[in-house]
Amino acid sequence: MATATKTATRKPSAAFMKPLTPSTTLAAVIGTQPLPRTEVTKKIWEYIKKHDLQDPANRRNINADAKLRPLFGKEQVSMFELTKIVSGHLS
Repeated sequence: MATATKTATRKPSAAFMKPLTPSTTLAAVIGTQPLPRTEVTKKIWEYIKKHDLQDPANRRNINADAKLRPLFGKEQVSMFELTKIVSGHLS
């Protein structure tokens, strides 16, 4: 039996690529322009890396600075919590 090979490339979901408006708290970090979730995540990670906010002892944790503290609501979050926190700041 021969199996058919997939030649079509996978397209991202339209809902996934829909530009979302950041809250004022999130806008302080990434800007006020509506962006798809993928770009929001990308911009947050750019900010985290630019300001060296990953915990040196455990790189999975992100330390909050003055801009991220209101967004996180605490001093440190794990990278797994980050997605949930950011989702609450998009509409």
